[in-house]
Amino acid sequence: MASITLEQANKIIEAILKRGAEMDCRPISAVVVEPGCIVKAFQKEDGASMARFEMALGKAYAALALSRSSKLVRIRQEEKPVFMRFLIAQSDDLLFAEGGGMQIRDKDGEVIGAVGVTGDTEDKDEELAVHGIHSAGLKTDDDVQHMGRKFRTRLTSGADGR
Repeated sequence: MASITLEQANKIIEAILKRGAEMDCRPISAVVVEPGCIVKAFQKEDGASMARFEMALGKAYAALALSRSSKLVRIRQEEKPVFMRFLIAQSDDLLFAEGGGMQIRDKDGEVIGAVGVTGDTEDKDEELAVHGIHSAGLKTDDDVQHMGRKFRTRLTSGADGR
């Protein structure tokens, strides 16, 4: 199984922090993890509030655990709270269902890690995650949807009739 490199992880975080400053976001924290949610790199801007590492890691964990962005995991939590309570408990409360976590894919669409971004609104955190991934020349789940059923993300419980 391929894994994100330290160089790629640092590029992603650098791009996230730079774009966050350009967008005048609140202080940002970002983590990049390998498959298995093993931390490859993390940075927390000055002024970021406490527990930001845990939030960023939880978002990355959520993306990897359910093979979708953590924003879609939050939607799943609203649709199927019993299912999500079980998954959160099974993760020892590591899984954080809030937008800002995304899988990172290589040119062939294979998952090589995930990023978790926290500090501003859910939408801005997610926008920063996408920007960071693309800045490193890598892909998001949305970028590989056309590559076949292995790469398609089930958006919500009713979106595909199941």
